Amino acid sequence: MANYKAKLFVFSAPSGSGKTTIVRDVLKNFPDFEFSISATTRKKRSNEKDKVDYYFIDEDEFKEKIETGEFVEWEKFYDYYYGTLKSVVDGNLAKNISTVFEVDVKGALRIKKAYSNSVLIFISPPSIEELKERLINRKTETDEDLKKRIERAEMELGFRDKFDYVVTNIHLSEAKEEVKRIIEKEITKE
Repeated sequence: MANYKAKLFVFSAPSGSGKTTIVRDVLKNFPDFEFSISATTRKKRSNEKDKVDYYFIDEDEFKEKIETGEFVEWEKFYDYYYGTLKSVVDGNLAKNISTVFEVDVKGALRIKKAYSNSVLIFISPPSIEELKERLINRKTETDEDLKKRIERAEMELGFRDKFDYVVTNIHLSEAKEEVKRIIEKEITKE
């Protein structure tokens, strides 16, 4: 894969759409790609490592980085800040390493605005009803969290037309294959 120009593959989807599973599959199938590690102000969990899972920084430092323009994109979710550091993206591009992102829809659009070589891929559930069913079956959300996730999903689905590709995840294996074909097509483009 040394004869291609690095690209940014940016994935967004409502919670429960299969995005994380698909992104893991991409990283397995394209071992030269790197996953973009986000910065966050939330506390590190016991199973997480700094600079591996996230760049864990305090809120004051995060806000300072916002002020100095060090983020390509950032957002505040549920009382914590999350963002993508320009230095990480620029470093990978300088080394001709394609980067995979897993961000919200607004972050994806900001990345595309900053880097024209970004490829935006939206992973869509077959329907909002199916998504609701998947979230209920996960049994990881309270009723209040479930309500918030559904409301957010409806907002996110409204952005899918702004993406370069929309992959509807009806059957996970088919969605993975479709994403693989998209990436193979994109890395051979000039």
